[in-house]
Amino acid sequence: MSKVFFADMRCPVGTSLLHKLEKLLDKAGFAQLPFTKRYAAIKIHFGEPGNLSALRPHYAKVVADKITALGGRPFLTDCSTLYVGRRSNALDHLESAWENGYSFLSCGCPILMGDGLKGTDDVEVPVPGGKLLKTALIGRTVMDADIVVSLNHFKGHECTGFGGALKNLGMGCGSRAGKMAMHSDGKPQVNPRLCTGCRFCAKHCAHCAISFGTDGKARIDHTKCVGCGRCIGVCSFHAIDSGSFNANDALNQKIAEYTAAVLAGKPHFHISVAAQISPYCDCHGDNDAAVVPDIGIFASSDPVALDHACIDAVNAAPALYSDGQSGDHFGNIHPGTNWRTQLEHAEAIGLGEQKYEIVRV
Repeated sequence: MSKVFFADMRCPVGTSLLHKLEKLLDKAGFAQLPFTKRYAAIKIHFGEPGNLSALRPHYAKVVADKITALGGRPFLTDCSTLYVGRRSNALDHLESAWENGYSFLSCGCPILMGDGLKGTDDVEVPVPGGKLLKTALIGRTVMDADIVVSLNHFKGHECTGFGGALKNLGMGCGSRAGKMAMHSDGKPQVNPRLCTGCRFCAKHCAHCAISFGTDGKARIDHTKCVGCGRCIGVCSFHAIDSGSFNANDALNQKIAEYTAAVLAGKPHFHISVAAQISPYCDCHGDNDAAVVPDIGIFASSDPVALDHACIDAVNAAPALYSDGQSGDHFGNIHPGTNWRTQLEHAEAIGLGEQKYEIVRV
């Protein structure tokens, strides 16, 4: 049974969450990784500017300083997005990171884009145990690293149910072509009965796939649509959903397979901060109220166990979102998703195990 180390958010006078994170890393065996003279990629989501629930750079500095103290060469990294926004190329992405406080001074290490200037600098690598995919297109810089450390903000997601360690690595390390390959099983469709013609979805479509008829209702041109699902997340009226009933399941499974490709043959470690647990991804330039109260910080060498522990902790917490339903909080918010498929498939292909033991720090 995999061990997942956990520290809650309580901090007596004289301590801080950063102290607790450092202690958590020590207890979780972070120092056992072979950092000496090796390049260590800290995979992080810098947050779309305007989103205030994404991780602050202070967490990254604790991790980077620890790696440096252990003789390693850390750097922060992420890959370009598939959709419109301020992180779809290296220049905009780096400016967004700086705007959100990420820099060499604040984090203690450089920031390197994982897939080059335009999101096209990738490497095609095998997917060990892949069922849906045999190869994955991963950012070259990520693959050049000797060690991979995942540092993520645990939150909800409109297509996958939740975003944790697996999504941070699988979707996050894919190049633009890799992200398209993961999203390609389903194309969104519009329910004209629910569409109000507000045109907000069109503003967020990077591929000009959404138009409007004489009735003012949205229409999606599937010859232009790449299936990124951005329009699903930004529609406030639930008028857009996946056009394929199993599209989100396939997406979750492909994320697991991309994660397997990233981690194959590399030492790795995973940290999840379960605070300001928003219902949507940090890719949005805004954020809604938290789903549940802040929980704490989790760490493990097993990304599957880590994500399952975070999900269980969220579901055990009282709901703050919407009508206060209990049980499966992310499932209640995003009923068209089934987050279990990501964990089940990840376990099936040997990424880790869902059973875990919590070790409180």
